[in-house]
Amino acid sequence: MRRVLLSLLFLFSFVAVFSQRTANISATYTFYAPETISVEEAKRVALERAKNQAIADEFGTIVSQSNSTVISNKNGISDERFYSYGGSEIRGEWIETIGDPKFDISYKDKTLIVTCSVKGKAREISPTVMEFIAKPLRNGTEEKFESTSFKDGDDLFLYFQSPVNGFLTIYLLDETSQTVYCILPYKSQGISTTPIEANKEYIFFSRIYAEKETRGSVDEYSLSCQTEKEFNTLYVLFSPYEIGKQNKFVSSIENKPSHSSYIDFKRWLSKTLSRDSKIQYQEINITISK
Repeated sequence: MRRVLLSLLFLFSFVAVFSQRTANISATYTFYAPETISVEEAKRVALERAKNQAIADEFGTIVSQSNSTVISNKNGISDERFYSYGGSEIRGEWIETIGDPKFDISYKDKTLIVTCSVKGKAREISPTVMEFIAKPLRNGTEEKFESTSFKDGDDLFLYFQSPVNGFLTIYLLDETSQTVYCILPYKSQGISTTPIEANKEYIFFSRIYAEKETRGSVDEYSLSCQTEKEFNTLYVLFSPYEIGKQNKFVSSIENKPSHSSYIDFKRWLSKTLSRDSKIQYQEINITISK
């Protein structure tokens, strides 16, 4: 029995490692931009889609199909309708960009065309992973205020929910200064990562919400813009374990300062994601305009 148990443990360990394999990948994507967006915005879209294309080429996609039947009754008349929804998701996540992305910008019949080539490192996501929900909210704490487009002076809140207990940390990149700030946990909490209860809805950066939850002092954020348009990025990290401690390596969140350069942060993030397969990770791009 002991020999069989050890064999099973080895098999499970192998499957877990295999499902989280990493790879160096690359892709080129051409984006035909609508008239409503700028060159910088088009470059960001092309880069994001090139990353997704590279991940899909390496790890594939998950195709989903769901069906539902809706039965209604109005004025004594029964109506039955059948709905079918389909979609696909890439089976991996971007860890690190290798070198600088290359862009080719051209115009054809007054249409802006941006071609982006990118190389990087990514890791496969197991289809059984339970993903969290993270939504930036603009000037309101209800989900209807979800937005990634902000105006100078707008307040930032974040909705979060996870299907499992765990720990959450959030960083914000100010692309103008190329500085990354740890914005959660709150400074007053004195902890390295915020505990999360399964299936509970959280609103972060809200003083009113914090008072309801008796959470104490909260950091509140208003986004500012010095030029016509600026870009920020939220980095959301969630894990069922304290981030960085699962595999007992030195580069844990406790060793990160309250802020750091973008280069230092990405170096730490790449190392952390490569070594801790339990971390779920999401980048949320935000635009701020005058």
